[in-house]
Formats: sequence, structure tokens, C-alpha cells
Amino acid sequence: MAEDTTTPPQAELPVRELAALPAIEVISRAAVMLMSSAAEKLGLSEEAPAESEYFDLDEARRIITALAGLITSSAEYLGPHAGPLRDGLQALQRAFREASAYPDPPGQGPGEKYTGPVH
Repeated sequence: MAEDTTTPPQAELPVRELAALPAIEVISRAAVMLMSSAAEKLGLSEEAPAESEYFDLDEARRIITALAGLITSSAEYLGPHAGPLRDGLQALQRAFREASAYPDPPGQGPGEKYTGPVH
């Protein structure tokens, strides 16, 4: 029997959908996903963040640092999206500092090597 070549395999559909998106949207979506993940790792969706089953400062540090690198390196392409994304990043950096029993010195917190000190 001949193979049907009119419909792409399911595994290719998400790639094709991503290929149709402008870079700004892909970058913004990635940033929002990282922000959401960091917020969960900081327990920000709970009344008592440190009691969240997902609370994990080590994981949050990694995600916030990745987010800072993405936003900093993409700022020139983000246009009007850059400001709100930077604000969200800084809010997460402050939340991390507040959640830490022993806060990092200014300039050494998650992502601060990319953004500078966050107070």
C-alpha cells in the first residue's frame, strides 16, 4: 500500500506551528513559561509559599538565571514586551531574595550577573 504523503506525521505538527510564529512570540512564550515555573518553585501561588509542595529554591535559582539570560540577550528584539518581562523578572528575583533564609549578597542572586543587583 502506498504511504499517504498529504498529511504530515503528528510529530511534525508542533514544529510546523512554531515555524509559523514570529521570533518575538516564541521568545515571549518561553519567558512566560520560565516565569510561571519560577513562581511555582517559589511557592507564589500559595498563601504560605514555603509550605508549597513545589517550593524549591535551588530549582528557582536555575530557572530565574535562565530567564535573566533570555530576557537580557533578547531585549533588543522584544520591543514593547521588554519592560513587562524585565519587571516580572525583577519581581521573581525579589521574591527569591525574600524567600531565602540567607539572601545572596547584592549582585550574586539568581540572574543578577545578567541584570545587575536587584534590591
